[in-house]
Amino acid sequence: MIHVQAIDSLARRLAALVPPGLDEARADLTASFRSALQAGLRDLDLVTREEFDVQRCVLLRTREKIEELEQQVLALERSLEPNLAPDPAPKH
Repeated sequence: MIHVQAIDSLARRLAALVPPGLDEARADLTASFRSALQAGLRDLDLVTREEFDVQRCVLLRTREKIEELEQQVLALERSLEPNLAPDPAPKH
C-alpha cells in the first residue's frame, strides 16, 4: 500500500507546479490533488508486497506440483505402452 506521506508529498509537488499568480489557491489545490490521488489509488486493484510474495510462493509450489504430476503421468503412460499395442488382425 502507498503510504500517506508519499501521497502528501506528491500532492505538494503537484501544487508547487501551480503558477505563481495562484498562490492563494495552492492549499486548496494541494487538498484536491491529495483527494484525487487517494481516490485514484483506491480504485486500483493493488496488493501489498506481503500478499504478492505469498501468492508468488503459492504459484511456485503449484508449478512444482504440476511438473511432478507431469512426470508421474509420463511414467504411467510409459508403463502402459506395451499393453497398448493393437491386437493383431484376426485370422480367418
